Amino acid sequence: MSKVVCFGEVLWDVFPTHKKIGGAPLNVANRLQALGNNVTMISAIGQGKSGSELLQYIKDVGIDISCIQMHNEYKTGKVKVMLNDKGSASYDIKYPRAWDKIRLTEINKGAVKNSDAFVFGSLAARDESSRSTLYKLIELAKYKIFDLNLRPPYYTKEVLVHLMNQADFIKFNDDELYEVSKSLDSKYLSLEQNIRYIAEITNTKQICVTKGHHGAVLMYDDTFYYNSGYLIKVIDTVGAGDSFLGSLISQLLNKVNPQEAIDFACAVGAMVAQSEGANPKLLRSDIETFINPLLNF
Repeated sequence: MSKVVCFGEVLWDVFPTHKKIGGAPLNVANRLQALGNNVTMISAIGQGKSGSELLQYIKDVGIDISCIQMHNEYKTGKVKVMLNDKGSASYDIKYPRAWDKIRLTEINKGAVKNSDAFVFGSLAARDESSRSTLYKLIELAKYKIFDLNLRPPYYTKEVLVHLMNQADFIKFNDDELYEVSKSLDSKYLSLEQNIRYIAEITNTKQICVTKGHHGAVLMYDDTFYYNSGYLIKVIDTVGAGDSFLGSLISQLLNKVNPQEAIDFACAVGAMVAQSEGANPKLLRSDIETFINPLLNF
């Protein structure tokens, strides 16, 4: 299996009635690890119970915690999550938090150099401290995967363009694709035209766009692959896109056919959306049965 490093926020998602461990790059890392890859998390936590519980969880699921830093002066990440009647989430992301202040170290430089892939998102670049570290680590990575998470007001066009230009693989949702394309003066209307537009101006050959319950589109080396989604009852969408990305990366890094990879990833994303929280445990056999129910017969 592959060695992957994920960079960015680790935090608590606080719902009206409970809290869950989350953060997009940690959710991606969790799914990658669950699928048998060797994963290291680069992040930072604060002192106290919330930080120690989060760190213990990450260790317990098998993710390498050697690159998670401890800060005395900043608290552990926290996000207030609000769900509408359809299970779609909105977020109040507290700032500043420990993960905004990730330092560049020889340990995290070595982890990135020795990995097969480096996964990072836009939210982790909201603060100059972590952004500076991220920019330097990107230069060391063999294969760079950029996961846009556009959370107003925590992004700028300049930072997004820089990260897209550095990436080998970019993941958007459909709203993000259209927003970014428009900001870069695209005159195109279709999803595929805008994917090709972004690919051309950023010199990125691999781009994936998720479409909620309508599935996803993957452009992989100039060929398009599609999955139209799965019919489910949504409980909450928190982490569904992250598990989708982790699953897709795992399949592609391990040389699975792109069509099979996107089918598998869409299934995992749907299964997460019909469960509570960002990181439900999913057995590979259950995923395969979800994709093909006839396997039960």
